[in-house]
Amino acid sequence: MIVYPIPTSTKGIIPCGYSTDQGKLSWAVRDDNTELADSIKNWYKPEIAANVKREERELFSIQSIHRHVYAPMLNTQAGIISNYDHLFKRYAPIARWDWRLLAAQCYQESCFDPKAYSWAGAKGLMQIMPETAKHLGLAESDVYEPELNIYAAARYINKLNTHFMDIRNPEERKFFILASYNGGFFHIRDAMALAKKNGKNPYKWVHVAEYVLKLSTPEYYNDPVVKYGYMRGSETANYVSAIYSRWQKYRGIRNTATITPTDDIPTIYEPHKASKKHRFKLKNVKDN
Repeated sequence: MIVYPIPTSTKGIIPCGYSTDQGKLSWAVRDDNTELADSIKNWYKPEIAANVKREERELFSIQSIHRHVYAPMLNTQAGIISNYDHLFKRYAPIARWDWRLLAAQCYQESCFDPKAYSWAGAKGLMQIMPETAKHLGLAESDVYEPELNIYAAARYINKLNTHFMDIRNPEERKFFILASYNGGFFHIRDAMALAKKNGKNPYKWVHVAEYVLKLSTPEYYNDPVVKYGYMRGSETANYVSAIYSRWQKYRGIRNTATITPTDDIPTIYEPHKASKKHRFKLKNVKDN
């Protein structure tokens, strides 16, 4: 059995079960296997697809990352965000970021739990993937060490910064770096290409985020300018928006609705893991 493009003529195959992509794809079997086709038709019920979507949402929810600490801010009046503020302040200059932005990202990744780990293998405060740790020279035995984990993340953010130097506005560039940290550099470049093709500004996150969201739709991830296919764009857009919002709160800016460039993107303010298994890969990207 295969998922097969439905042709104008179905000679040789029997479409069965269900269709996807607005009827453009269907399960199919050979036309001499009517017994299997009938079994599929009898087995498949519409609620199966709904259950799969529900399970997918649960898999990519905050429940799929194991944490032991929940601390949005230790002391608001004193401006103490976490027990790791001294490390964020020490290594934020490497990332070329405000230390509170690094803290906001850490909260989103792990809720400041240095022992956090995800189903995909990401570990520690900044949820470093094993391949990324190796690339950055972070030993597996040290991945849960708070200082080394934050240091590795800061260096990775710095590396991403060098790959987005065509975004001249450094404040805009932060959104693209966060999105790449979560969803992968190449997917964000695909979204930028789509934005440009559709007459939008590929260097403005509010424009590119629209196409990050659309990269979960066949019409867009099959576009010729897209090189790396499907992505879970809603998670990445939410990730960027949630971190930006929390950063503003950490900076003491209470009303973020008038300043966020992502106010037309769905936002969630509770942390959830960055789920892309290969989100940190920079393969085929030349280092500057």
